[in-house]
Parts: sequence; C-alpha cells; structure tokens
Amino acid sequence: MTNDQKKETKVLVTYFSASGVTRGVAEKIAKAANADIAEIVPEKRYTDADLNWQDKNSRSSVEMKDKSSRPAIKKNISNIGDYETIYIGFPIWWYTAPTIINTFIESYDLSGKNIVLFATSGGSGIDRAARDLKASYPNLNFIKSALLNSPSDDEVKNFIK
Repeated sequence: MTNDQKKETKVLVTYFSASGVTRGVAEKIAKAANADIAEIVPEKRYTDADLNWQDKNSRSSVEMKDKSSRPAIKKNISNIGDYETIYIGFPIWWYTAPTIINTFIESYDLSGKNIVLFATSGGSGIDRAARDLKASYPNLNFIKSALLNSPSDDEVKNFIK
C-alpha cells in the first residue's frame, strides 16, 4: 500500500439510518471523500411502529425521553483506530441526535479523532444535536456539523472540504 492509499483510508463515514434517508447522504459523502463507510446497526432494528413519534409509548419515543437510554448496537468496526476523521450521520429525533448515537460514541475510542457530524431532518436543524453531543463528550474533537437534506454533489463536496 502506498502512502497515498493509506491517506485515503483514514476517513470513515458512519451513520444510523432508520428509514434510509441518512444512508443515502452517507453514501454520497463516502464516495466524495473516498472514505470507508460503516452503518451503525441497532441489535434490534426499528420497525415503523417503533418510529411512530406520535405514539408516546413507541420505542423511539421512550428512548428519547430517557437521556440515559443506550440502545444496543452491533459492534462492526474492528479498525476504528486506523481513522483520523470520522463522520457520524443520523436523523434528527426530537430536535437532537438519537440516543443510539451516544451508544456508538461510547462503544468506540474516538479520542484524538476529528469528528464531523451530519444529519437529515424533516424540519429541525442540527445545532441542538451538535451542542448536546459536544456537551456530553467535551473531550472529543467535534470539528464541523451540517444538516444535509438531499444535498447536491457540490454541497457534499463543499461539506467535506
């Protein structure tokens, strides 16, 4: 492997996508950044009923009410230490990041990594999610965040610069 190839593998795009929207954005970012990609996979997938935000007893509603909730994930990234920059993507739930993002952050050693947040949303911004994550993990190096709903190729390129 050449030095140039090693540099190419130092970026990882991770994402949690309950409905596929965030996955599409993650794939665009990974392609534009020539990065590796890994899904944040819940041990128990979310059903449509789980995602019903109008049902206060739905799985997602219960998780988001309990800030200590840490939905189990499948640890599928064995080489996280190889990456210098890690993108973390997620849909905005209740104006912030889903609690499964906390599970991900707490499941891996992200110290010394450059962390870039991106989110998708039907109507909320990413600012509160970024503030919440920075407050919860003050020792991590969050360098950038953006809401990316159906971004154009140019918007993705500008975001990864």
